[in-house]
Amino acid sequence: MPAPTEARLLEIVFPDHANHLGTLFGGQALAWMDKAAFIAASRYARRTVVTARSEQVDFRVPVRQGQLVELVAKVAGVGRSSMKVEVELFTEDLHSARRELCTTGHFVMIALDEDGKPATVSPLAPLAGA
Repeated sequence: MPAPTEARLLEIVFPDHANHLGTLFGGQALAWMDKAAFIAASRYARRTVVTARSEQVDFRVPVRQGQLVELVAKVAGVGRSSMKVEVELFTEDLHSARRELCTTGHFVMIALDEDGKPATVSPLAPLAGA
């Protein structure tokens, strides 16, 4: 059975996650995205992982207090010990079910062995039909 390459998390934007404008703090969005990347990489590698880098994070649309947030993290590439994880943050209005892609980012996660040294990760399996 191939290793899972995707993780999904759900959060709700409460007042303590929002700024004075009633929208999600950028730092909170990054923390949730990093958490989703961590889970996706950990499930894929089945090892302890750490964040090496976050890059190209684009905040497209504000996330409002009271909205549901779904984070979708996918392992998109694998090096010797590194995994590139793409994360998308969607909002969903709980009453209308309207969804919108709000934020995207790329994270590089490193697998570690028992001594805290970089550990080899299995290559990413090719997509079916590729």
